[in-house]
Amino acid sequence: MNASPHTLDALNTLSHATDYDPDSMSVDKARVFIRQCLAPVCSIERVHLREALGRVLAENIVSKIAVPGFDNAAMDGYALRFADVTPGKETRLQRIGVSFAGHPFDGEVGAGQCLRIFTGAVMPRGADTVVMQEHTREENGVAILAPDAVTSEGQNRRFAGEDIAPGATVFTCGQRLHAAELGMLASLGVGEVSVYRKLRVAFFSTGDELISLGTPPTAGKIYDSNRYALYGMLQQLGVETMDLGVVADQPEALEAALLSAADTADVVITTGGVSVGEADFIKAMLERLGKVLFWKIAMKPGRPLAYGMIGDAHFFGLPGNPVSAMAVFYQFVREALLILQGQALVTPPPTFRATLTAPVKKAPGRTEFQRGTCEIKDGQCVVTPIPAQGSHILSSMSRANCFIVLPMDSGSQPVGAVVDVQPFHGLMTE
Repeated sequence: MNASPHTLDALNTLSHATDYDPDSMSVDKARVFIRQCLAPVCSIERVHLREALGRVLAENIVSKIAVPGFDNAAMDGYALRFADVTPGKETRLQRIGVSFAGHPFDGEVGAGQCLRIFTGAVMPRGADTVVMQEHTREENGVAILAPDAVTSEGQNRRFAGEDIAPGATVFTCGQRLHAAELGMLASLGVGEVSVYRKLRVAFFSTGDELISLGTPPTAGKIYDSNRYALYGMLQQLGVETMDLGVVADQPEALEAALLSAADTADVVITTGGVSVGEADFIKAMLERLGKVLFWKIAMKPGRPLAYGMIGDAHFFGLPGNPVSAMAVFYQFVREALLILQGQALVTPPPTFRATLTAPVKKAPGRTEFQRGTCEIKDGQCVVTPIPAQGSHILSSMSRANCFIVLPMDSGSQPVGAVVDVQPFHGLMTE
């Protein structure tokens, strides 16, 4: 892996920008600065359609066929000529055969004739319209149409190429493939696609107080939750993960872990060690190992954030408090990883408006992402703040289903105030 010249130039430029303030960075400005440093991976691989779910296309998909490939019936009924229908009166037509899906009728519908037809079956020659079976009855081989059963020519008929025409660009390079896209590709007869390789992300936690699962707890020790939350968020983004465990607050151990991670991964993520404590070695170390922009983001939770390059890898240093780490990941790292994967259209997490059912406290000067539960009551979208909002209270993320986004300049909000809400399900892949 080689560090993009664009990334290095952007880092150097931003560190000297007149509006760059590492001690007071707004959420929106930090997003813009990070975006300027990102260049997608370039490696491409060919995969089977079943392996393409969640991957990002590295090619345009142009259809070689029409979808559907032939005119067909949109429902069960009778195929006929519209010219034979008597408006406002019963119409009687002689049934001359049947057309099943996959077994077309080999003949032609003439004047005064009709054909029993089923959904998806090929429209017979001569017929231009389908009347649904609920508006008909049959007696001795004669189909009897109810008055006004047919109102227009071409009714209940699907036309060849109505969905996709031959030569049409169906998907473009940089589009992420979801379930619907896999179905579309299969409908075109496409069995393999070119996609960008998976992004490799290495992560570890720092802190002498942390222990891994399976280790008996002792005084002053806590289980490391950040790595498991990180793993879950990364899996939802479809990246290849490398969990490097817990690294002690020792300069030699931290340096070795950072260099090893940067040597094998496209992105390195750490939690803890980026604030201003006596045991926070990472800041000084990164100034020596790479080009890193340190920011104190004007947000709560999640004020400390480090972004930059270590060797050829992008680096994100997240706060140690679990809620802060998740909030920073969702607001900054998620978007960066989507761009690095090659996704062409990446937007900030979506928000919508909801009415507060309880007051929230806030001081102006930073953007806050308070946890809440959003639901529909009496046809109105309402949101209830989680009572305990501490950045160390991980249960607030589990009990909530959204962030209540309070802008930098806003203050406390009363019951009934309308606020921006960011649903957690919208923080997954796009």
